[in-house]
Amino acid sequence: MERTYIKDLRQKIGQQVCLQGHLQTLRDQKKMQFLILRDTTGLAQVAFYKPNDAQMAERISGLTAESALTITGTVADNPVVKLGGLEVQLETLTVENLAASPLPIDPFAETLPAIDIRLDWRYLDLRRAQNLLLFQAQTLAEQAMREYWLQNRFIEIHSPKIMGTPSESGAELFTIDYFDRKAYLAQSPQFYKQMAMAAGFDRVFEIGPVFRADPSFTSRHMTEFTGVDMEMSWIESHEDVMAFQERWLQYTYQRVKDELGDAIAQLFGREIVVPSVPFPRIPMAEAVRILKERGYQLPPEKKGDIDPGGERELGAYVKETFGHDFVFVTDWPIAVRPFYHMRHPDNPGLTRSYDLLASGLEITTGAQREHRVAVLEKQALEKGLHLEPIQFYLDFFRYGCPPHGGFGLGLSRLLMVMLGINNIRETVYLFRGPTRLNP
Repeated sequence: MERTYIKDLRQKIGQQVCLQGHLQTLRDQKKMQFLILRDTTGLAQVAFYKPNDAQMAERISGLTAESALTITGTVADNPVVKLGGLEVQLETLTVENLAASPLPIDPFAETLPAIDIRLDWRYLDLRRAQNLLLFQAQTLAEQAMREYWLQNRFIEIHSPKIMGTPSESGAELFTIDYFDRKAYLAQSPQFYKQMAMAAGFDRVFEIGPVFRADPSFTSRHMTEFTGVDMEMSWIESHEDVMAFQERWLQYTYQRVKDELGDAIAQLFGREIVVPSVPFPRIPMAEAVRILKERGYQLPPEKKGDIDPGGERELGAYVKETFGHDFVFVTDWPIAVRPFYHMRHPDNPGLTRSYDLLASGLEITTGAQREHRVAVLEKQALEKGLHLEPIQFYLDFFRYGCPPHGGFGLGLSRLLMVMLGINNIRETVYLFRGPTRLNP
């Protein structure tokens, strides 16, 4: 018999159906047994009258929570049932996998264990409806991103994640053995996005893994995460990149709100607010001044940069002043930007770059790139780099590369902001950090 999903039971009243899912709860009463079955579309009550079959009743009594079951039965309209006013009257029961008891963690307990314990048993933790919805939202967000890119003549690339040269700087770099030499895990697809611009592709995007050997144990860092990247040619400045990104994000938010907004409000208590465009723009120097006026002192080691506390304070200022959750912080000093960011022609101490903050959390770095090879070489040397290891990259710009720019966005950080989740470990399928390589 073809499987019926729980969400479709209302259309099957009076019909025999086959349900498959996990046993979330068993209520074993004197004459009746009620099984609450869960699949990816919802919960259903399955009822069995004990006197009808003592052997079946005994089998049901032996079931354990989270066992995987296949059930057939007839759908009945029963208004007293809280789960949709429907009930499935059990006819056959197949135990596909009897769950061991007790469970190492109860994913449906009123008080959940600490996050590290739940990560040890992540496959059980993922059975919570909130986690299922989170990854449904992630899937839809990625689909919407791709839709908007494709509507705007972008093509998708998949760049290598094993590299012979660091893609950013020598810091935060994983080194691996590669036959008889050393190689590196990609910190970003940056060099290869720019190669696509030199190839004349005009507009490209990529969604893929990124690796950072960052020893941080914060609620916003991972050693492996999913990066969302794009690059576009024939731009005039970083303003073109920002203008594209804000419209792209607006489209993504609208799609998630339209399809999953009600479910997110119910399970996360979070209204999806589609951001208006344009997003506010604040130059970096002005952002520092605003923070000082609000009594926030940036740490001395963060000269030219903004620490997480400063980002939160700036996010609060933008919300109070503009009623907006997003802000572009623009025109960063060269001291805190990579060598390939283009500098302002009228102020060479600043770059044509930006960070995008969402509710006080940095989710994006973007910029116009320097496409003139002589300037790139000069800027690399000023940063203390040797040209020989990056010669293949510099060669991209020798044979007619157009002006271009792009951004890299952290997918999990976007989900944190969108769903109001405080810890990035909750937004990734399997978390990788300095001390976690399992499961």
